[in-house]
Amino acid sequence: MRTLTRMAAVGAALAATALAAPQAIAQNAPASGQHIAGTSVQLSPKAARNAQTRALAAANPTAVSAAATLCGSGYKLDNAEQLPDSRRFGTLFTYTKYVGGVHGVCSLFDNNLGTAKHMKLKLCAGLTALGCKTDEGTFKDYAGPVKIENRDPLAVICAPVTAIMWSDGVAIIDRQRSSTACD
Repeated sequence: MRTLTRMAAVGAALAATALAAPQAIAQNAPASGQHIAGTSVQLSPKAARNAQTRALAAANPTAVSAAATLCGSGYKLDNAEQLPDSRRFGTLFTYTKYVGGVHGVCSLFDNNLGTAKHMKLKLCAGLTALGCKTDEGTFKDYAGPVKIENRDPLAVICAPVTAIMWSDGVAIIDRQRSSTACD
């Protein structure tokens, strides 16, 4: 009888743990689709898992909101990266969307120096031959937005984005990365 009682107690404890564990995990995981405080901008599932993007967005809600507005409706923040490093001469914002069968990626390169700089932002279609969109010139605020929208998801998968900023003819930012998940 004691063995039966012990087994029942162990079984009950295991069941309680199994039921509570998913709730604890869910409480610690960021929710996809969550809004950035003080804005109507949503985070993509990828951004919701990225602590750097969440922190940068939370510290700069006005810039995040302005960039999202320039990209257009349906876009969610997918990535925010300070460039070239913690000195943050610029910030590269990338937004993605999937609305009504249309896949989209949009990038904006924010000038954080407060003085006009020669900047270039180039976004190329991912795994298709749709070409590239480029915005280049001397900008005080930002380069872009540049975006690619297509019914074919391959147009945005692995889409390379390049952000370059020059000061006195020398590149102080020269960054190329995949604008979307590449796996």
